[in-house]
Amino acid sequence: MIDLKAARSDADRWRIALARKGAAGAFDALLDADERWRALIPQVDELRTRTNLKGRPSPEELERMQGVKEDLRRLEGELAQAEAERDRLALLVPNPPDDSVPEGASEEDALEIRRVGEPPALSDAREHTEIGRFDMDRAARIAGSRFGYWIGDAALLALAMYRLALDRLVAKGFVPVLPPVLVREEALVGTGWLPSDDPNVYQVEGEDLYLAGTAEIPVGGLHLGELLEASALPLRYVGFSPCFRSEAGAAGRDTRGMFRVHQFNKVEQFAFTRPEDSWDEHERLLANTEEIVAELGVPYRVVILPTGDMSKASAKTYDVEIWFPSQDRYRETASISNTTDFQARRLGTRFRGEHGSEPVHTLNGTAVVDRMALAVLENFQGGVPDVLRDFGAPAEIRL
Repeated sequence: MIDLKAARSDADRWRIALARKGAAGAFDALLDADERWRALIPQVDELRTRTNLKGRPSPEELERMQGVKEDLRRLEGELAQAEAERDRLALLVPNPPDDSVPEGASEEDALEIRRVGEPPALSDAREHTEIGRFDMDRAARIAGSRFGYWIGDAALLALAMYRLALDRLVAKGFVPVLPPVLVREEALVGTGWLPSDDPNVYQVEGEDLYLAGTAEIPVGGLHLGELLEASALPLRYVGFSPCFRSEAGAAGRDTRGMFRVHQFNKVEQFAFTRPEDSWDEHERLLANTEEIVAELGVPYRVVILPTGDMSKASAKTYDVEIWFPSQDRYRETASISNTTDFQARRLGTRFRGEHGSEPVHTLNGTAVVDRMALAVLENFQGGVPDVLRDFGAPAEIRL
């Protein structure tokens, strides 16, 4: 949720920024609703004042009072409706993008920052399903399409990667968290996943529960409605969880293998910071992810996502893309986002600052995800990076 007071005082600047996300119309609708709500407040206050009579009222005063009370009930109803409409529209306005975010709406519009490592020269690159042991056919029998079993050495490889990421981040002071994978709608709204035309989530029928698409959602809600002490910030967590996505908006995309599936595992960084520290924290989370990817020894590049390809909550998102030999291109394997105060306003997470309570800034970033294990399989064609053997991976992947 944006800072409506700040947006109201500098509407032109906010409108220009939000237009870059295609949300200028939503912003104007919010300002109109906010203006209607604010116009009703003094009218209601004035009528409430008129209901406070001193002494014993006369019959004429009682008659006038009845009319005032009827007008008050009507205006209070209008005020409640105006407030509800303002709050509804506020949830539709995204976080404005940072000035450094490029324009565009597709992968091709991303701004490349750097490349690290050279893609391997492979005359006949095998796909990950030809190297590791995966079974999507048997998974389809019990779960449907786009699910898969990780079996044998492939499973050990993935588990070793999760432990590598957890080990490295805990050593940096991140607190490990195993969060719930079922969350209430409040957590999805709070982190900006809802409302959405394409929410990409599964709902439990008949209940206010959803399967979380990422640990960002339950870990982001860890301090829901809390007032934190400034001295406690930053709070840094690293969550491990299975993730579930409906992928309804990705029909027909990446249908081969395990690249785009409905269930996967991820190690996620999450930080709560003071506002003045969040951009430095953004770079810190990116550096953490790059260090882990570099230890895996796979070629990768870092890009800034364009305005039309970033989440509603994000002000700026870095993607770390690893080279996939079977696809002959870099593919997204990690996203690191600064959501500034957007999520915190919706979640009600604040800290006690010098000038009273104010929203914290929240950031999230992938540390390791299943796709990275697929990239290791393809870049090493069955070999295993030495660092993963310390965490239980085999020396070589065998079917």
